[in-house]
Amino acid sequence: MKKFFNTSLMMALVSITTVCFTACSKNDDNKEDVDTKDTTKPVILTTGTEANVVNPINCQVYHRGDTIHFFYAFEDDTELGSFNLEVHDNSDHHSHSTESDDHEGGECRHDHEGEEHEHDASERHWVYNQSFEIPAGQKHYEARVDIPIPNDVAEGDYHFMIRLTDRAGWMQLKALAIVIEE
Repeated sequence: MKKFFNTSLMMALVSITTVCFTACSKNDDNKEDVDTKDTTKPVILTTGTEANVVNPINCQVYHRGDTIHFFYAFEDDTELGSFNLEVHDNSDHHSHSTESDDHEGGECRHDHEGEEHEHDASERHWVYNQSFEIPAGQKHYEARVDIPIPNDVAEGDYHFMIRLTDRAGWMQLKALAIVIEE
């Protein structure tokens, strides 16, 4: 009986030791995953490549029927995910601009502050909102999108928002003021 007890005790110790070493090696693997986890926001580059300059820029003027030729380059240390472009009315002069040369209230030098513009009943405040996936595995991506401005939109101040998200979910925002004239 003593021999059976010693054998059972020995088997139990071997089993516990095996479980402990296995658990420790799994913790080491998890430690590597934590160390390589993406903790950095992606970057919206403010300068273009040699052949291309960024567009639009803050306070840029467009006209009804024009096309906004969007071009920006994006970077991330791990992997890019997607980007979203949004244009919305800023007739109330709210601000969420990220530009240092933007004036208070998100207004540009050629804004007509205090000037009332009578809108034709057929004019509408323009809203554009579109998301784009970036191909998997990209750390650098040059985004190009042509955005046609409808002919029947209201003139005035608009915000152009760029939201860049990496695969880990970190987001970077760039907000610009643009103007649409007749």
